[in-house]
Amino acid sequence: MMNTFETVLKNKRVELPENVSDILQNCKGYTFFNTTDELVDVATNGKENKYFEVKYNIPGKGEYTEVLVHRVKNGISANYTEPYMRRRDPGTMSIADNKPTDKTRFKDKYGFDFEDIKEETVAWLKDQELAVFFYFAGRAGIGSLGIAIAPANAAFFALGLSMLQEIISLDVLKPSAVIKSVIFVAPVFRHTHFNGKQVVVHNRTEKVHELYAYNLYPGPSAKKGLYGVLLTQGEKEEWVTAHCSAVQSISPYDNMTTFMHEGASGGGKSELHQHIVREPDGRVKLGQNTITGEERFITIPRFCSFNPVADDMAFCHPTIQRNDGKLRIIDAENAWFVRVDSVTQYGDDPFLEKVTINPSKPLLFLNIDTKPEATALIWDHIQDEPGKPCPNPRVILPRDIVPNVVSKPVSVDIRSFGIRTPICTSENPTYGIVGMFHILPPALAWLWRLVAPRGHNNPSIVGTGNMESEGVGSYWPFATGKRTTHANMLLKQIIETPRTTFTLVPNQNIGVWKVGFKPQLLMREYLTRRGVAKLRSDQYQPARCPLLGYELNYLTLEGSKIPLRFLKVYNQPEVGTEGYDKGAELLQEFFKKELQKYLTPDLLQTGRRLIEACLADASIDEYNEIVPMSYQYSFNNIDDYELSSDFDYSKVKR
Repeated sequence: MMNTFETVLKNKRVELPENVSDILQNCKGYTFFNTTDELVDVATNGKENKYFEVKYNIPGKGEYTEVLVHRVKNGISANYTEPYMRRRDPGTMSIADNKPTDKTRFKDKYGFDFEDIKEETVAWLKDQELAVFFYFAGRAGIGSLGIAIAPANAAFFALGLSMLQEIISLDVLKPSAVIKSVIFVAPVFRHTHFNGKQVVVHNRTEKVHELYAYNLYPGPSAKKGLYGVLLTQGEKEEWVTAHCSAVQSISPYDNMTTFMHEGASGGGKSELHQHIVREPDGRVKLGQNTITGEERFITIPRFCSFNPVADDMAFCHPTIQRNDGKLRIIDAENAWFVRVDSVTQYGDDPFLEKVTINPSKPLLFLNIDTKPEATALIWDHIQDEPGKPCPNPRVILPRDIVPNVVSKPVSVDIRSFGIRTPICTSENPTYGIVGMFHILPPALAWLWRLVAPRGHNNPSIVGTGNMESEGVGSYWPFATGKRTTHANMLLKQIIETPRTTFTLVPNQNIGVWKVGFKPQLLMREYLTRRGVAKLRSDQYQPARCPLLGYELNYLTLEGSKIPLRFLKVYNQPEVGTEGYDKGAELLQEFFKKELQKYLTPDLLQTGRRLIEACLADASIDEYNEIVPMSYQYSFNNIDDYELSSDFDYSKVKR
């Protein structure tokens, strides 16, 4: 006898993928969920339970507890028993299929065919009680329908997935809907087959993009794994899902500027939504000298207000673009995976504190130290070891409870790129030579996105702490296809949107000054009031390091002058020109090493010229000769991007 789920699918003529149907017909049992509230109710194995351990029998290891789950007043709190599981491992992805890719194939990485473990995965799922639901990977009609299959006792994971990707109830499931992706969750396999590591396998079949999540941290699967599904769709259809946050910032004088902030994990995307915190006396702390202990402050009478647009992903889809020279974006997520490591005490972020302490719907907290039935507080980070708090505490925040959130497409005025920078001194030169913010020509904006440095001391992922490259657009770690395809799409996008201005902004350190995320927040304040287009010609000049575009000669914010040492790092006596130039050499060497991999036959000729210019230590003027700055481009059709020739510059108009 068919249950309600099967009856609805039959009546609506919705076909399940064959392997999904096989699992559901032969498993111990399954529950289909229509809403996140239903998943909240079972996250601790029943509403009546305030505490639950997610554990499994591991062959040869016995019973192993993966996660401790608490039912708290403001939602569900989940804590992993291993510190390793509290951050995303950047090496989780592998590709199981034979379609074109620049990523590591499963067999090459693990030494055996994926088909073997695929059969074992299906057999293991059949031996479980399962949680099942439909989701929409994407938002605003852009994306595709998918189905999730997870062990029922990992309902907290299913809850996170259902929040990040909108859960689709049977009532609203469209007739003849086509399932384009599926995520299978089988956490025991990280112990039995992968030495305890986080693993996510992509298997792109002709009809369905399959994700096999062999761990219970949602970062590499429920979030970034399904980001990969969107990137795969965009690669086929020639559009980009940008790795970015965005806000509409409104000055005290009522003018509005839209910022789009890109960057690798830890590059300041979520922080773009933060309010600037004042000192007790009302001043704003610029930073502290890590050698002398000196502190610098400025006074800002009124801050800008802002409307959040996106937190980590945004569609640059052709259906929302206008032919006005500006890039238009719309949020690609149903909820935001917000990192709260910068909130260490009450008052650090009043906005987030208010929205998370008393939310209008239950939230999911990760790596927050909680007690059952208590209130989860985002500054109480669980400790990885005594005295060492987890650097990656998170909360999943549904966008529909975010005050003043913007749900429509927006036109981008300022497109910034963030990089985590270490301390730089003359004795220990590093790439921490980036000033408060720099203006980038479009040519350099593209190169920065191709390299996308992960930067210093990244809190979001397991890593070395050294500068590493995340690649094209900073979303390459999540893409499944060809690197050059995405590089070409980004280059076309940048050239077709010349009225969107590019900036580069550091966080953590400027030379020897510890600054946190103040540079991007003060950039937001300044450019909302002023705008790049209204900068005086004597206010900026080519940076001493050409890769940094244009550096500022002066900057005054509400009557407070920003000291020159924050704009030009070589003016810091602890750094000087010698330390700066050595840091610039490190940055140039890094760019040259990372850009080599893009020199393939499929790269657009203009892109090849830009990379070759970088390899030859080009000046800003030489970059601007290849892709002019501040010009309006007009292209008639896609043929202007033929691989055999440069863009048709006869169509360039002032």
